[in-house]
Amino acid sequence: PKARVALKILGVATARELAEVVASVGLAQNLGALRALATEGIQRGHMSLHARNVAIAAGAEGEMIDRVAEIMVAEGVVRQSRAEEILEEIRGG
Repeated sequence: PKARVALKILGVATARELAEVVASVGLAQNLGALRALATEGIQRGHMSLHARNVAIAAGAEGEMIDRVAEIMVAEGVVRQSRAEEILEEIRGG
């Protein structure tokens, strides 16, 4: 039933039309992926997310998570041991 509704929304009547829609979607996804790879956006976004996860694993909480993550990304060193060092420095230890 859901597939029929989807086909009705798409306005496709034949298998060929459906194939054309699917091919178009695939090409659009490929173009988006190429664009992301050609810029630094995908890598920077992944590095920031990874740095946040490492900061949390090191014991950072609240605003400290972003602060520790930003320092690690700026230094280009994203490791739990470095996150722990940064936390200790921030906390005055």
